[in-house]
Amino acid sequence: MAADKLKKVRTKFVEKASMSLIKQLLDDLLDNGILNDGQKDSILEENGTKADRARNLIDVVKAKGNKASEILIASLESRDSSLFSELGLSSAQTAPPAAEPKLEPTWSTTLLHTTDDFCSKLSNRDIYPASKNSISNRVALLITNIKFTYEIPNRNGAEKDEENMEILMKGLGYEVVKHRNLTAKAIDEALKEFAKHPKLKKTDSVLVVLMSHCGVDWKRERKADEFPIDNIYKHLGPENCPALLDKPKIIIIQACRGGDEGAVVVRDGDGPALACDDAGEEDIEDDNLRLVNKEKDFSSLLSCTPDTVSYRHPVNGSFLIQYVVEVFNTFAREDHVEELFRKVSGKKYQLMTQKHHMASSNDDSHTFASSTQVMQRFEDFPIQREKQMPTKDRCTLTKHFYFFPGL
Repeated sequence: MAADKLKKVRTKFVEKASMSLIKQLLDDLLDNGILNDGQKDSILEENGTKADRARNLIDVVKAKGNKASEILIASLESRDSSLFSELGLSSAQTAPPAAEPKLEPTWSTTLLHTTDDFCSKLSNRDIYPASKNSISNRVALLITNIKFTYEIPNRNGAEKDEENMEILMKGLGYEVVKHRNLTAKAIDEALKEFAKHPKLKKTDSVLVVLMSHCGVDWKRERKADEFPIDNIYKHLGPENCPALLDKPKIIIIQACRGGDEGAVVVRDGDGPALACDDAGEEDIEDDNLRLVNKEKDFSSLLSCTPDTVSYRHPVNGSFLIQYVVEVFNTFAREDHVEELFRKVSGKKYQLMTQKHHMASSNDDSHTFASSTQVMQRFEDFPIQREKQMPTKDRCTLTKHFYFFPGL
């Protein structure tokens, strides 16, 4: 058995493995899904000597069983055949790392809790500090605009986004300050009031989620009811909110950043709706909030790139929020927030095959064939002729931030 082989060569591997080899092996194990970023960082950063890193590496992989051990052995043969032979390992029973299939993760529908072992990261100087007391004082702001007074259609499905985000926020230890159907001015006032929340002095972080088209009183013929997202950073920055100095401020915005769809086929401004060539099984709504773009310890995830729209299912809610909830449920127990955002953007998703009707925020009608397939999950966006790619924005985190759910 491969794990037994590693046990037999452990002492000599610890003695002989170079630092460059250790890093190469860690990269291979990360690429093959044996380790995550947090485990890789832990091996490199929490061990003071080369020997300790090598020892930690082989012990962690060995504990994961024979399949993980086989991948490490095959990687060792590929990276350093001389040491492989010196250790007396045999390649006859091992397969090259490239032959190992990368399995899709099983997405959790509930928030998984961090482990006691992982909580040892709390002492790591490269992460933002957190304690049971600071986690118990966490507070979040959730603003969801659903119904609009004039010509912008209501955001059908946004109730599901609000419900799912509130459950996630509470699971991560945040008291949720919740608002619905605010004008741009009221959004601004809600942020100012949130910046005065008494818990901010004791919390280790805040989470702000804004989901809208624009303010609920937006009308084409008059001054736009638009909220400048710069105000989020202004109101929560050190000048206006010193209680959050040196504390992570995580921002998630589900809204469009323009009128283009992000693919070759785009809607031409306010012109007629495009009827795509794909069969009419999936129609998607877009959230057309106009974003008007000083700060430290912020990290933001916006639902799409500049000048493009983002999409929402009228029953299940927006793709971004669906993906955020699933990724956070599954990986927040061991990944820092930047890695979570990366996974959100790349996560593959299986859409429902039954027909659904969705209208765009400008009452344009879009119809698309369903297909299989969040930064990684959005790489193969589930709509054939529409594209959406969330973007990390204005990241000024100086350390890794972990949520430590269940601590």
